[in-house]
Amino acid sequence: MPPRITTNPPHHQRKTGKYGPLIAAIDQGTSSSRVLIFSSETFELITYHQIEVKQIYPNEGWVEEDPTHLLETVQHCLGQVWEKLKTMHIDPNDVVAIGLTNQRESTIVWDKNTGVPYHNAILWCDNRTVQTVEKLLSKVPQHDVDYLRPKCGLPLSTYFSAVKLVWLFENVPGVREAAERGDLLFGTVDSWLLWNLTGGAHVTDVTNAARTMLMDIETTKWDKYLLKFFGIPKSILPSIKSSSEIYGYVKEPLPFQGIPISGCLGDQSAALVGQMCFKIGETKCTYGTGGFLLCNTGAERPDWGRERKYFRSWDLHFGSQKVKSTHGLLTTIAYKLGPDAPLIYALEGSVAVAGSAVRWLRDNLGIISSTEEVQRLAMSVKSTHGVYFVPAFSGLYAPYWESSARGVICGLTQFTTKEHIVRATLESVCYQVREILDCTYKDMGLELTQLLVDGGMAKNDALMQLQSNILGVNVVRPQMLETTALGAAIAAGLAKGVEVWSLPQILKGAAAVSDTFEPQIVKQERERKFSRWKQAIERSLFWEDCTVTAQRKRLLGDHWYRVSSLPFGLFVMGAFAMVILAHSRSP
Repeated sequence: MPPRITTNPPHHQRKTGKYGPLIAAIDQGTSSSRVLIFSSETFELITYHQIEVKQIYPNEGWVEEDPTHLLETVQHCLGQVWEKLKTMHIDPNDVVAIGLTNQRESTIVWDKNTGVPYHNAILWCDNRTVQTVEKLLSKVPQHDVDYLRPKCGLPLSTYFSAVKLVWLFENVPGVREAAERGDLLFGTVDSWLLWNLTGGAHVTDVTNAARTMLMDIETTKWDKYLLKFFGIPKSILPSIKSSSEIYGYVKEPLPFQGIPISGCLGDQSAALVGQMCFKIGETKCTYGTGGFLLCNTGAERPDWGRERKYFRSWDLHFGSQKVKSTHGLLTTIAYKLGPDAPLIYALEGSVAVAGSAVRWLRDNLGIISSTEEVQRLAMSVKSTHGVYFVPAFSGLYAPYWESSARGVICGLTQFTTKEHIVRATLESVCYQVREILDCTYKDMGLELTQLLVDGGMAKNDALMQLQSNILGVNVVRPQMLETTALGAAIAAGLAKGVEVWSLPQILKGAAAVSDTFEPQIVKQERERKFSRWKQAIERSLFWEDCTVTAQRKRLLGDHWYRVSSLPFGLFVMGAFAMVILAHSRSP
């Protein structure tokens, strides 16, 4: 049965300010920590505070963050929004619940007695575990990366938490010993924050647990076989909860002490909820450090009998079935909005490099001085003049899942300028999203009529227009782009014991459309450009490891023999010579 949702919760019995009961959302992302305050009556963003998070790069391909710093930034943001509310003459005590959304897969282990981390957080985009993955693949038939998909929905990859945990057990002194003593705790960023903010609640939600490779996505329980495969003791794992229930209360002496934390979603699931994608086939793409596309594929009855029946809930068509991708996408949990609510599934495709490619142009090549000038430069030329950029700095994610791919800039001529390279950078994001959507079409058997977008990069009009051109469908951008935080707030407000709104009320108050970008090129031109992109991808694949295995032949189909046709030294020297020339030619 769906959860009981009322419109007259206890919080309405006391008087609140003009915005009614408020919901706070903690948004801990890869590049920043934020706390945002929403009105439960109008869904309006009242105020927020944001702090950038510093990333640490100990070695090439390694990406870390200090867990203590992450916690401190969240605590500081809570304090700042408390003060901002008072400055606005709004009583901070009007906040009745807190939702949490977080970067997924990033892995933290700490001592349960002292709370001290044993190592920096290993981020989702970290690539140090390539050899760990190879070692694990040696245990499975035909080195099949999809061997565990029937259990967890995920391929064996450096991306997910279990592989990072194996690395920590094998390489960080004291971790294995602490686990054997019963003193070790593991968590993704949500668990780390919840444990610290509540004073010891060691929990996670289904959307975050689904990204560890340790949870059975049908039972939503930690799976004995998966734990044995990776050599991970169950004792270190958090309890798995729904995405909308009270996990604990903010401890003293933090701001908002005593307020329940009642919503928890991985960032991409939160964005799906914030975009109101509650029906089958509704799809959103979040453009941030990476790019993440989720398509709602529906719900199965939560009492997993031998014969699974599908149903409607909350008077909405929630679903037909869990879709198992055969085209390189991930089967994952979209959300579960309450302990008794239906479990909603999604297909997901991930782009490793999106906004970070723009920062690479600024910080590594120096051909732009700020990210703000990207739109102007990209729109100052009519095309890339044949330039294609595959930003596979640490491999490619969906649908290839190939860690040995590397970045390629091809199609350079003596007439190439930095404007062409900047435009090619934006187009690279759009082409990768197109590849994921093509796979979604094949898995779902339906075509997208529009794409809902959000995230910081979605503010870029040039990127959104290019995306529409390359997809051939309308790209719809909401008026408020803080959909990830809004999704966490929605989950918190729906929780039993909070209940400041109902799902029909949420749908009625959905954010108004701000902009719709329509395709401006014809299909023939779109397909020609996409075909050239696929050629660039072929040159990127297996750059670090040119061994063409049977599985890689299947990945490339009839074109595997074309891989690495250009000598490495010649390409690199020529490419960077052209980049330098482009820089010198530009004003």
